Amino acid sequence: MELLLKTFIETTSFTGAIILVGLILGYLRTQTIQNFQRSFGWKAIMITAVVGVPIHELSHTIFSLIFGHRINKIKLIQRPDENGTLGYVQHSYNPLSIYQQVGNFFIGVAPIFGGITALIIFMRQLVPTAYTKLIDILTKNLSINTLDTDVIRNITTSYWEFIKTFFSLSNLGNIYFILFLFLAICISSHISLSTADIKGAFKGLVIMYIFLLIVNALIGYNYILDISLLKYNIILIGFLIVSLIFSLITYLISLILLIFKI
Repeated sequence: MELLLKTFIETTSFTGAIILVGLILGYLRTQTIQNFQRSFGWKAIMITAVVGVPIHELSHTIFSLIFGHRINKIKLIQRPDENGTLGYVQHSYNPLSIYQQVGNFFIGVAPIFGGITALIIFMRQLVPTAYTKLIDILTKNLSINTLDTDVIRNITTSYWEFIKTFFSLSNLGNIYFILFLFLAICISSHISLSTADIKGAFKGLVIMYIFLLIVNALIGYNYILDISLLKYNIILIGFLIVSLIFSLITYLISLILLIFKI
């Protein structure tokens, strides 16, 4: 039981934040899409899909290649089919390869990281003041070694300061800020995981747990990596917060548009 529990804790330490944020993003995406559809119909969804869906599918593609999967077919954007699918990546792998099996988890959650990367790249080019503030926050998080009430308060405050910097008066009157906000809405509307993504990620998660279980059993169920899981999670959560912030902003905008029928 101790072996099973420690392996579960280890697996959760590496993947728990990603899974939790993925579920929240999924909920926000569903509500956002519904609001846009009620306000403007499916045309609004297709407008956001032109930018958001290719980034979503390219994220799957890149992670598939990283983990040695073969790309059989890829569709970056299409008209929604009977299941509402706007794009897809079909890939195959060697079921005997643990690396490729574990890769299913990261391929499944890839749109979260692809979306975050795209948001940060566009922010750097279009809203440099907000980008500088964000990088400063992420850099400071690298020095965190313990987690207590004061640290959590400082992290929360730093991201609130980022939001205020992002929505500063100078930015609101800047055409590049408006362009970035549009791109952020497009990306955030399609950053979450589809049902197929979740199923694929779950396969990889199960294999990851079994692999860690076997390794831990062989070495006396000590943690297999001598790293600071706390530091890893703080850095990871820092990036995930970026996706949550812009997904929440997108949801609020969709809600305002629905309420006022703009």
